[in-house]
Amino acid sequence: MVTAYDDEIAELEIDATVDLARIEKAVREILVAVGEDPDRDGLVETPRRVAKAYAEMFAGLHQEPAEVLAVTFDIDHEELVLVKDIPFYSTCEHHLVPFHGLAHIGYIPSADGKVTGLSKLARLVEIYARRPQVQERLTTQIVEALEEHLDPRGAIVVIECEHMCMSMRGVRKPGAKTVTSAVRGQLRQQATRAEAMSLILGR
Repeated sequence: MVTAYDDEIAELEIDATVDLARIEKAVREILVAVGEDPDRDGLVETPRRVAKAYAEMFAGLHQEPAEVLAVTFDIDHEELVLVKDIPFYSTCEHHLVPFHGLAHIGYIPSADGKVTGLSKLARLVEIYARRPQVQERLTTQIVEALEEHLDPRGAIVVIECEHMCMSMRGVRKPGAKTVTSAVRGQLRQQATRAEAMSLILGR
């Protein structure tokens, strides 16, 4: 079980790998560049807050999937394992604004029947989501991590998101959803893929 103490230690480790002072300086320059006064009451602490927020939002840059997928359990399960509706937030690498949505992860365990903990799949999403990211790459990275560390007979990842770079700027179409998928192994077969998609979409 992850405790508040564990979270505090993890935060200290992240802060040690991120140049917070450099981010603060850059944010201050941005505020000046757009015509703001970074020394007024409402903004004087903003550079520091943004630096801490970026350290948290991009923490996945300093984490590896092996950290969460290394532990497996031999329960001799041979059928599909699916965790759906995993909520997450990420940051578009093109505009540094958020995109958010749901991830659905399924896999058919390896021939020896070993599985990973269900919460580990949610943690895997967080590792790759907490980076400057694009949805297509995020989808592929998750399925490739499953292949590399779990050796499943099949894997599927479906992600559906709303992108703030489409909702609040540019074409300004709030509510528009983007869906991406990545499928490997036995789940590419029509019957197993149809079963997985039915479970994912059958809310």
